[in-house]
Amino acid sequence: MAKRQAPGATIQPSSFDFLRTLKQNNNREWFNEHKPIYQQELQAVAVFAEALLQLLSETDLIETPSGEKSLHRIYRDTRFSKDKTPYKANWSGHFRRATRQRRGGYYFHLEPGNSFVAGGFWGPVAEDLKLIRDDIAFDPAPLRKILNARSFKTTFGTLQGEQLKTTPKGYDATHEAIDLLRYKQFLLIRKFTDAEVLNESFLNEAADTFRKMRPFFDYMSEVLTADGNGV
Repeated sequence: MAKRQAPGATIQPSSFDFLRTLKQNNNREWFNEHKPIYQQELQAVAVFAEALLQLLSETDLIETPSGEKSLHRIYRDTRFSKDKTPYKANWSGHFRRATRQRRGGYYFHLEPGNSFVAGGFWGPVAEDLKLIRDDIAFDPAPLRKILNARSFKTTFGTLQGEQLKTTPKGYDATHEAIDLLRYKQFLLIRKFTDAEVLNESFLNEAADTFRKMRPFFDYMSEVLTADGNGV
C-alpha cells in the first residue's frame, strides 16, 4: 500500500518558477524586492523537507533536528569563485545520520532541469579513504554484491564520484578491483525530471531512494568504525 502524502509536502510549480526567474535576475536588487516571495517558497520547501525527514526517520536515526534546519542557504560564497552571482538557483538540503557508527549522508537538490537525490561520501579524509581501499583490496566481494544488486542498479545505475586516473599509491595496478580502488568519492545519485519532482509521489520516491542507500551505508559504516580486530 502506498504511503499517504503529507499535507502540503508536494513541491509546487511556483517553487521552480521562482528559481527560473531568479536565475535570470541574479542580483541583490531584484532579490530584495522579491524577498517575500522567496520566503514563502522557502517555507514550502521546508514543509517538504520536514515530511522527508519524518519518513527517513522511520528507518534511520537522523540528528538533523528539522526539515527547516536541513536546508542550505541560498546565498553563494563568491569569495574564491569567478562566478560572482550572489544566489543559488536551486533548493537543497541534507540530513546527517546520528552517532559515529552511522556513516554517510543524505542530500537532495531541486533545480529546474537538474534535480537529484544523492548520498554517500563527498570528501572522505585520507584515513577513511585508506580504510575503504584496504577493505576493498582485501575482499571486494561484499561491495560488488551491493553495487550489482538489482535494486541498486535500477535506482542508481552505478557508483559515482571522482576517480584517480592512475593506481592509488600502495595498491597493485593489476588488482581485480582496481576500478573500485581508484575512487576518491563514493556517491549514489538518482536524477529526477521536473515532472517527477512536481508529482505528488515525489516525497515517497525521494524517501524510498534514501532507504535504498542503506546497504551501501551499512557496509561503509562497518568498514569505517571497526577497529583493527574487526570489532
